[in-house]
Amino acid sequence: MNSCKKAIFSFLAVILFFSVSSLASVKAEAASIGESVVAFGKTFMGVEYVFGGTTPKGFDCSGFVQYIYKHAADISLPRTTGEQYKVGTAVAKSDLQVGDLVFYANTYKKGISHVGVYAGNNQVLNATSSKGIALVPLDGDPYWSPKYAGAKRVIEEEQAPKWFTDIEKTDLAYNAVKSLTEQGVINGFTADTFAPDEKITRGQAAAIINRVRGLKPEKMSYFTDVPKTNRFAVDIAAVHEAGIMNGYGDKTFGLEEEMTRNEMASLIQRAFNLKVSETAAANVVYTDIKAGHWAYEGIVSMTSIDKTGFFKGDKFYGTHDATREAFTVAIYNAMNAK
Repeated sequence: MNSCKKAIFSFLAVILFFSVSSLASVKAEAASIGESVVAFGKTFMGVEYVFGGTTPKGFDCSGFVQYIYKHAADISLPRTTGEQYKVGTAVAKSDLQVGDLVFYANTYKKGISHVGVYAGNNQVLNATSSKGIALVPLDGDPYWSPKYAGAKRVIEEEQAPKWFTDIEKTDLAYNAVKSLTEQGVINGFTADTFAPDEKITRGQAAAIINRVRGLKPEKMSYFTDVPKTNRFAVDIAAVHEAGIMNGYGDKTFGLEEEMTRNEMASLIQRAFNLKVSETAAANVVYTDIKAGHWAYEGIVSMTSIDKTGFFKGDKFYGTHDATREAFTVAIYNAMNAK
């Protein structure tokens, strides 16, 4: 093999490695098949629009949808927008889920002529002729919104795992995980794992809380590290406006920062307006937390409503990182508090 061929081979190997690594990372971080598709699609943001394009060198709308579904979910879709409109199950606009196909009519020709993928938070990921791969509002966009023509769901429930391989029915968190995943409040870490010991980030916490609270922000831009296109941007803005979560003095939110169990308890109390009764305070037996601690009321209010037994024990371990499992149980208890 001459030096030129070696160089080409090395270059292709590097491209393949990073492509596979990127996709694996997207799948590991995404919460569902639909979110895997959207997360993978977002890695091509800004790639130019090319009529007839079906590769990362340039996409048209149906070529982009076909590509990301095949590579992120191993789901084969027809090539053209018209043919894609014929597959799947029709869903109402009010029932859209992340990953659903969104169709538009009368764009460059009459009839069904454009397709994108619903990305959540009133956003559609698609190949636009003006900005390439981009997010556009589902509602409120002067060009796209009037041309909305319907939506289809091509991800069937049977394609999703029946249950997570790392959560047993005997686990104290089982009912909380089952209930909240079924409601779409929190999702799996990968297609078949929940990752109970994985740390929860501030961005994830904001999104999970807002899936329960359903708050709508008046504006989107508050923090320098949360761009409007971030998948948690709407949730972060909403919980910030509600006084549930604040940022830092340098105008950042700490999107990827993890939180302690103390911070989790205080956050849950604010988010669900939990009250501390004298009876509840008397029943708290943690030896590592005392009245007067900044998180004391949050810990007391959160643990006093625990029906799972997850937070029982003589220590709270407040300085330890909050896990997905602990946060799920805390949210579950707060949602079911009486």
